[in-house]
Amino acid sequence: MAWPTIDRNQPAGDSGAAPLLSEAVREKIRSFFARYETKRAALLPALHIVQDALGHVPPQAMVEVAEVLDIAPAAVLDTASFYTHFWTHPKGAQVIVVCRGLTCEVLGGNAVLEELKRLLGIDEHGTSADGRYSLVTEDCLAGCDHGPCLLIGEKLHRRVRPEDVARILADPDNGRLAYERSTLFDAPSSAPGEPGAGNGTGGVHEKGSG
Repeated sequence: MAWPTIDRNQPAGDSGAAPLLSEAVREKIRSFFARYETKRAALLPALHIVQDALGHVPPQAMVEVAEVLDIAPAAVLDTASFYTHFWTHPKGAQVIVVCRGLTCEVLGGNAVLEELKRLLGIDEHGTSADGRYSLVTEDCLAGCDHGPCLLIGEKLHRRVRPEDVARILADPDNGRLAYERSTLFDAPSSAPGEPGAGNGTGGVHEKGSG
């Protein structure tokens, strides 16, 4: 039996489907063009913008991003599938990332992970029935001196014990930093050379889901 040929320049998008990306999302992607020498260089910011807007980056959105950036859809697929931050299917409102690094594991990280699975009723890469949380693991969260660690949204929880998990899950601010997030990611509201351009403070502020 011959293997079917797959055209990687055409990811599985529905050519007859209504556009997923609003004009506001497209314009925010375009606003990054002035920062780079090529449109392609704005691919990572574009994927962040799309995930902030839609919650994930489905194949149809990849095709539309490719159109905005004038690149092949396969280039968008390659990048989106390389980074674990980007989801190609729906995820929970918050993503819990448990560190599986050696230090955290030695300090009891596996017990924390098992308690999360038990309380949420899911396994890794699963989403809780209420849609509030998805659960994944990563090799390192750069908090080795404070293990076991887990990340919710933008907030790193340090020295977590299994008995802490229920309290952390019940905290409505468990993914929110205590200080204001940097606006460096936000696109400038003015064109280069105009007042406010390039300072990273004039763009629309969109809170990421982590």
